[in-house]
This record gives sequence, C-alpha cells and structure tokens, in this order.
Amino acid sequence: MNVSMAAALMRDALIHTAVVSAPILFVSLIVGLIIGIVQTTTSVQEQTLSFVPKLIAIFLVILLLGIPGLAYLGEYTRQLFMLIVDATR
Repeated sequence: MNVSMAAALMRDALIHTAVVSAPILFVSLIVGLIIGIVQTTTSVQEQTLSFVPKLIAIFLVILLLGIPGLAYLGEYTRQLFMLIVDATR
C-alpha cells in the first residue's frame, strides 16, 4: 500500500462517516434552533427544554436511518476487507 492509496482510504472513511452522521447533526441543529427561538420569544430559559426535544429528535432519526446507515457502512467495510484480501495475494 502506498501513501496515495492510504490517503484515499482515509478520505473515503471520512466521507462515509460524514454521510452517516450528517442527518443526525442536521436534525439536532434545526431542533436546537427552533427551541432557541421559542425560548427567546417566551423568555423561558430552562435547560431541559432544549435538551429533551433534541434527544427525542435524535432518537427518532436514529430509528429511521439507523438500518440504512449501518448497511452503508457495512458495504464500505466489505470493500475494505476485499482490498485487504487483494493486497495479500
């Protein structure tokens, strides 16, 4: 394995990680923004009011996208193992 191949593998790993984690982070950002706006307009500064809805939203996103995300990462892992097998020949 040369340096360019290792760099390509690292780039692909980061891209796959970003693709799987982006929906979770995006939903957390949107829910936090909405809750922040509601807290500002109502002058309610309760910390759990921000935490609990984000936790529920993240849980729902993981329930909806967890299986496809794991399948996506599983396929990438199979590709890595095939590269290992090909490199040992």
